[in-house]
Amino acid sequence: MADLELYDRRDCPYSKQVRDTLSDLGIAYDETVVPDKHTDRDELYERTGQRGVPVLFDPALEDDWLANSDEIIEHLERTHQ
Repeated sequence: MADLELYDRRDCPYSKQVRDTLSDLGIAYDETVVPDKHTDRDELYERTGQRGVPVLFDPALEDDWLANSDEIIEHLERTHQ
């Protein structure tokens, strides 16, 4: 099991940017593809209080997760290069 966990949608351009960054940096991660409907994303809501994607869980983060693709990419580039 990888330390990083990404909740995303395969058709989401923001999620794709994060996946591409993870791949470019050679970072292993576990992926959970969330349902299409926001109202069906209960697991994500229980963990974060929100239903949008992408969300990256990283135990190195103070709050354990980030939910903005730009912030996620910045974090990955800063901590994994």
